[in-house]
Amino acid sequence: MAKSTPATLALEKAKVAFRLHEYDYDPNAERIGMQAAEALGIEPARLLKTLMAKAGNDVVCVLAPSDREVNLKKLAAAAGAKSAAMLGAAEAERITGYHVGGISAFGQKKRARVFIEQSTLAFERIVVNGGRRGLQVELAPADVVRVLDAKAAEIC
Repeated sequence: MAKSTPATLALEKAKVAFRLHEYDYDPNAERIGMQAAEALGIEPARLLKTLMAKAGNDVVCVLAPSDREVNLKKLAAAAGAKSAAMLGAAEAERITGYHVGGISAFGQKKRARVFIEQSTLAFERIVVNGGRRGLQVELAPADVVRVLDAKAAEIC
């Protein structure tokens, strides 16, 4: 399977050091992030799920530990909006250019503001979606913040 995705190409262009991890994606998994963490033997708090949401009128991308839930009130506050809601799968796919289960914060078709759970910055390395189902990318949290101009906030 090809390892190049818009996400990995964006990381290479930004000169970010990363490591790829592949696993057997289960389309029937109840929680995709948890399935990825288990399949790869990675601590769920360090493997971040990528979620697309709407905060006020803006579409935002959210990186949160796969074992935690995003608090929509905290997300709205971090984004300076009155409310926040998750996007439906079809809308998330249309906006990002990725399929659900393979949505990466990197290389999206239409760039959205990115919010990352504050607690994940304490890890030396975190793992995020690589832009394809069954592909994860391991990198330093500082690189995520720098390349995506991500805002760290307590959102879980």
